[in-house]
Amino acid sequence: MTVRRGIAVSPGVAIGPALVLGNKNFRIPQRFVSVDAVETEIARFRTALETVCVEIEQNQQLATEQLGKQYGAIFGAHLQLLRDKKLLGEIEGLVREKCFSPEFASSRVLRQYARVFENLGNPYLAERAADLFDLERRLLTELLGEPREELSHLTEPVIVLAHNLTPSETSKLDRNLVRGFATEVGGRTSHTAILAGALEIPAVVGIGSFLGDIDGGETVVVDGTHGEVMVDPDEAAIERYRVSEERIRVYVERLRSQPDVECRTADGERIRLFGNIEFPEEVDVCRQRGADGIGLYRTEFLYLEKESEPSEEDHFQAYRRVISAFPDSPVVIRTLDLGADKMPASFRTRTAEGTNPALGLRSIRLSLRNLALFRTQLRAILRAGVFGDVRIMFPLVSTLLELRQARMILSEVVEDLAEGNVEFAADVPVGIMVEVPSAALMAKEFAEEVDFFSIGTNDLIQYTLAADRADQEVAALYSSADPSILRLIRNVVDAAGPRQLPVTVCGQMSSDPKFVPLLVGLGLRQLSVAPQMVPELKEVLKNVTIPDAEAIARHALSLDVARDVESFLRGELKKTCPDLVV
Repeated sequence: MTVRRGIAVSPGVAIGPALVLGNKNFRIPQRFVSVDAVETEIARFRTALETVCVEIEQNQQLATEQLGKQYGAIFGAHLQLLRDKKLLGEIEGLVREKCFSPEFASSRVLRQYARVFENLGNPYLAERAADLFDLERRLLTELLGEPREELSHLTEPVIVLAHNLTPSETSKLDRNLVRGFATEVGGRTSHTAILAGALEIPAVVGIGSFLGDIDGGETVVVDGTHGEVMVDPDEAAIERYRVSEERIRVYVERLRSQPDVECRTADGERIRLFGNIEFPEEVDVCRQRGADGIGLYRTEFLYLEKESEPSEEDHFQAYRRVISAFPDSPVVIRTLDLGADKMPASFRTRTAEGTNPALGLRSIRLSLRNLALFRTQLRAILRAGVFGDVRIMFPLVSTLLELRQARMILSEVVEDLAEGNVEFAADVPVGIMVEVPSAALMAKEFAEEVDFFSIGTNDLIQYTLAADRADQEVAALYSSADPSILRLIRNVVDAAGPRQLPVTVCGQMSSDPKFVPLLVGLGLRQLSVAPQMVPELKEVLKNVTIPDAEAIARHALSLDVARDVESFLRGELKKTCPDLVV
């Protein structure tokens, strides 16, 4: 029996026999073609390309019908790539000018672009490389005529284990037959992870190399809540997980049947649980699960639906859709949080070659370099603000100067809207995401100039501990329980106290039941979480008093090793909510 740890991307527990999908390494039979055959090979490439495009369109339609337009947009982005004139020109240019075979030219160009994405340093952008590898595999399959194993042809329930699952493969998973899946690579922002969450299939990604140690048919447990995969568990472990799986299923169904219950601690303290969303349509899930509003509305996916930059009206309609669902509750809209190379070509700014993009031009820095983009988004937010309680949040602010520059642009936009007699909300609260140590350490100074803080623990952990969770060589260092993270959070809460500024935690840490009492004990009274976790977190808090939570926080802060903090918190959760502990 072995246990592997990875990144939890879709909660739940699944048990079943393993279906192992190994790497599919295509063998390209020839690198060159004769000069006389170039036009014939170009025609063959275009035929294969059209076949792949038709298949992607079918996937887009399927995803749109079953999951919603926003998930279909993932495949719309694939179509945009395959129909990009520059990319196709490079492939056909290699065939015409160097007599490369279409297979070799396609693989070379697509992998060259994929390597650029992988080396950008931004985890979100690195995940886009998987989309390019998916397109390469599809093209080579058509060009080489090799059969491929279809996950849609399963006849019995399985746990899928793979080096990686492409978005197209994930979208075709039969929820009745694929109980869960785990992959060697991937991260929480990959399209595969997003689709897994939408399908509600327990999933763990980024485990590292493990397929070579597993035989097909072996029993596997996928714990998508805690990011663990157990291979060949003994009978006692299987029985324990089966009991837990059924217990959690019944327990969660009961909790989700009471969405309108207010979140209060055992001694009556009101705690507000907001939802984190990617797409406007997810607001419905937030309402169904009883969220108090939207604590983090990520706006990056507006850029998947169009070949060009989204217009002000595109932004406005997306924001209004969310605000209309929560007209009397806070809706926090985060301005664009992407790296430079994700931008449409019309306003793309590239980082200097040789720099580390994770420490370079991204998030608020990118917006301040692309003022037309920034102003368009701010105008749309302010216009949508007349329909509800909207707040603006700037991501990855590291200095007071960045905040002041962003607020200056916001003031200019307010003046422009007023001069144009456009209806807008003039006094929208402005906050920052605390995602880097400098912002946490300077929280007292930032508190003088913002209306609220939202602590983004995912990046805060990465930058504080210098550990990328997606990198298996250092993933063990990445921990929400590290004492340095707890102290930075406490520093932000303490800085906000004198001015009574609201503080929220919106990273993955706040969606983990064992951390919630700790966060409340540190002084937080609102959290922004994965929508599906709202009922479970209400149950956790219902069983804890404020003094209990404060005692938990004091003890956790006295520990100096992350492993000890995590063990302690797990033990405390088992005392209060044993049904949530696998």
